[in-house]
Amino acid sequence: MLSRTADHLFWMSRYMERAENTARMLDVNYQTSLLPQSADAAEKGWKGLLGISELSGDFAERFGPMTARNVMQYMVADAQNPSSIRSCLMAARENARAVRGALTTEVWETQNQTWLEFQRMAAGGGFHKDPSALFEWVKFRSHLSRGVTVGTMLQDEAFHFLRIGSFLERADNTARLLDVKFHAVESEFFGATQSQAQGNGRDVEFDFYHWSAVLRSMSGFEVYRKAYRNVIKPEKVAELLILRLDMPRSLAACMHEVQTNLTRVANEQSGETLRRAGRLYADLQYGRIDEILSTGLHAFLTQFLDRVNTLGIGISRDFLVPVQ
Repeated sequence: MLSRTADHLFWMSRYMERAENTARMLDVNYQTSLLPQSADAAEKGWKGLLGISELSGDFAERFGPMTARNVMQYMVADAQNPSSIRSCLMAARENARAVRGALTTEVWETQNQTWLEFQRMAAGGGFHKDPSALFEWVKFRSHLSRGVTVGTMLQDEAFHFLRIGSFLERADNTARLLDVKFHAVESEFFGATQSQAQGNGRDVEFDFYHWSAVLRSMSGFEVYRKAYRNVIKPEKVAELLILRLDMPRSLAACMHEVQTNLTRVANEQSGETLRRAGRLYADLQYGRIDEILSTGLHAFLTQFLDRVNTLGIGISRDFLVPVQ
């Protein structure tokens, strides 16, 4: 396969996954913002969301006040923001168009129709009336795209590059969401017992809805209930979304898929990239949540993001059009 074709397939799936994950992050923040809280707490939540994508500076220069409406406009429909849902869906469609011959008709039509329908839905900013409806639609279209890919495409190199792009992007976004949601409260949640937390005046009911929203953003609320059958605890949420191989959006599950599909397309120069992917997956496969928390969740996730970024550069160097 030509490296340029592989590059378009890889980025088509990454941009589609990024659109879905942006919708998930916006949805969890929107749902959390509906809870009773101070204006400062609400603003901190929106700042954290922008921090996930490292866009705080650009937003401040162009939009000014940190309001929910401004952040929604910036992250959903702003054409100048490369991480907005609009930009991601357009980029996914353009990459699909460039390799139309490598895709089945169903895959291409799904990508094209998603972009056309989004333009209609976002026209005039009507999504502000019911943001959750738009976010659910974006997630549905992403699910449809993956389902059509698995259901109609020959499982050759093109298929494997699509899968690599999807799961590498998912791992990156899951780690970013976890880092932002846990970092601000890491010492408070993991350095105190439940009774101490109550003694310090923590609102247990608010905590329940906060962590429930985080789990729902990863489609993990029902999974958590089935796996742990007890109250929602932050350390169990971290374990589910980092180490559980049977949780589809966990870091371990994502890296398992990346490693498996990388092995299928391995070439003579990809040995080091395969080694890095295997080492990262092994650390998750044999890791324990108590060890991760004892050394610091923020430090672990920061290192994970660095390793995923290095892995992405290696994949581009070995298989795709190299990133400058």
